[in-house]
Amino acid sequence: MTSPYLYTDYGTFLREHFPFKVQKISLNAGFTCPNRNGYKGRGGCTYCNNQTFNSAYCRTERSITEQLEEGKSFFGRKYPEMKYLAYFQAYTNTYGEMEDLIGKYEEALAVTDVVGLVIGTRPDCMPPELLNYLYELNRRTFLIVEYGIESANDDTLRLINRGHTFAESADAVQRTAARGILTGAHMILGLPGEDRDELMGQARRIGRLPLTFLKLHQLQLIRGTRMASEYTRHPERFHLYRADEYINLVIDYIERLPSRFVLERFVSQSPKELLIAPDWGLKNYEFTERVKRRMSERGAFQGRLSEM
Repeated sequence: MTSPYLYTDYGTFLREHFPFKVQKISLNAGFTCPNRNGYKGRGGCTYCNNQTFNSAYCRTERSITEQLEEGKSFFGRKYPEMKYLAYFQAYTNTYGEMEDLIGKYEEALAVTDVVGLVIGTRPDCMPPELLNYLYELNRRTFLIVEYGIESANDDTLRLINRGHTFAESADAVQRTAARGILTGAHMILGLPGEDRDELMGQARRIGRLPLTFLKLHQLQLIRGTRMASEYTRHPERFHLYRADEYINLVIDYIERLPSRFVLERFVSQSPKELLIAPDWGLKNYEFTERVKRRMSERGAFQGRLSEM
């Protein structure tokens, strides 16, 4: 990216790696999570309702191929020459029998115009034998593995029922990146008990990991989740950011990240019918433009306060 810049963005990364327009298509491959099925716990993460990010075509009664073809039909109307990344998004997409996992990845890659995979998972669900397969897969196609880290504070991770520690997150990221696989992480800003100072320290800890990509998003209270019930009982334990306040928090955070990190997003946008709060009335691109404008006003840029 040319200098001066505000931050290293995902769109620029894709344009530098592909000679054509690329779109991710979200998939629901029918997996579960170890903190849902009793292996590590029940009920899943307290904030989680997977309906918030499943597109209409992401239904487990449809095969991987059918979901991809429907997604291609939707996106291809505007850009007929577009290519696609199959995004295994819902739940934990490395949690299952090896034969089943590999079969679904290979099915996705067999679909016309699919040029790579993005696999979303948990840091405690990357066994060595699967990582060996992904190492070989990475040699023949574009591949990103995304880990839901969410917090660098073990007390918070216990509170939200993640079922893993930050040390496990760091280990999974290091093992994956060491195999030459592009590695990403998700972090939630504003979880209960995590104030600004905690989050600035988190940014520095995340910045020490060998990540390529980072996704940030605000804490959202979603209907039907345990966290929504906790908020009803104890609203004083939560700080729900106003949009302008969160913009400044994001900027402070990314100034402490290394400039090599590719920042894919700053916010998540849940369906209106599921969202309790905060409801800013902003689309993702509108929020991003506000971040850019505020960064310019402040003279801020990614990496300004980074230790790396």
